[in-house]
Amino acid sequence: MTLPKTSRDEAPSLRTELLFNLGFLAAGALLLAVVTALLAPLFWRNDVGIALLVVLILGDVAVFIAFGRYLVVRLVTRPMDRLVEATEAVADGALARRAPAAGTREFDRLAGSVNRMTERLLDAQSLLVRAEKLASVGRLAAGVAHEVGNPLSAIGNYVEVLRRRGGDPEVIAAIAREADRIDVIVRSLLDYARPREARHDALDLARLVDGAVALLDAQGVLRPVTVSRDATTGLPWVYGDRAALEQVFVNLLLNAVDAAGPGGRIAVRVSAAAGRHLTDRPDGTAAVEVVVADSGAGVPPELRERVFDPFFTTKEPGRGTGLGLAIVQRTVHDYGGRVDVGTSELGGASFTVTLPAGPA
Repeated sequence: MTLPKTSRDEAPSLRTELLFNLGFLAAGALLLAVVTALLAPLFWRNDVGIALLVVLILGDVAVFIAFGRYLVVRLVTRPMDRLVEATEAVADGALARRAPAAGTREFDRLAGSVNRMTERLLDAQSLLVRAEKLASVGRLAAGVAHEVGNPLSAIGNYVEVLRRRGGDPEVIAAIAREADRIDVIVRSLLDYARPREARHDALDLARLVDGAVALLDAQGVLRPVTVSRDATTGLPWVYGDRAALEQVFVNLLLNAVDAAGPGGRIAVRVSAAAGRHLTDRPDGTAAVEVVVADSGAGVPPELRERVFDPFFTTKEPGRGTGLGLAIVQRTVHDYGGRVDVGTSELGGASFTVTLPAGPA
């Protein structure tokens, strides 16, 4: 027997469930004992009556044991087994597995705590992996900058010599264009790996996002798409470097334009949020959330962890270096935030930047 829940979202207490059901069982056992006592004079008249009395008493004990075992299994053993099974699955590599709800308040709280611990550990693991990637890319960037920088400067000088000597303008332009691409890649590598000066200016994130949209609109980048903006008023301040965070939203908007294509739609939303799994911040920390959504093809679930890897890109060859989102994640993490990718209400991808709010 189960107590009715006071609401759909609030599970009953394990203590209340046990006390109620054991009380119900004790009442039943007491009632059966009273009936047995009343019928006992009838049973003592012959051996058959005594046997029936013994059977009745044994039945009473058996019912008590069976119902008690059922209660323990349903309320304690089975939820514990499910919790252990979920934790072992995560330990074996099933990182998406989470402990299920148990039906009682205490075990639900325990499952929630285990799930939060799992997510925190996964976040810590991703930060460690990111730090290792950053160190590797830093070494690579230093080597590339040294080994490629000098030949690249020489190529630029030769291009200028060819231009002065009346070389084929089309060929010279092609060489210069490809040399510029190499230069962009090297500079992007250095931007990703170079330690940043920690600046913590108080920023109005809604105004910062509007500035990024206005900048790209003035350049004509947003002309092929329709952009809608929605910002909550009275948002708290966030702290960070204005230029670096503006570049974050410029990169996300450029990706959205490429994904949506001509005639596509982009939605930008800025709102208050309760931060979860932010660096060195407890869950529920006041935060500001910026969502950049597009109507493009979206990012498949199996690629959502890889889109932030350096040099990973789903664009056609020659259309991207694969460093834009890596730099976005690096910058946001530098200021205690996080970037998540999912499916947008427009049908494409949505990138959510969450930054902790500073003191009022």
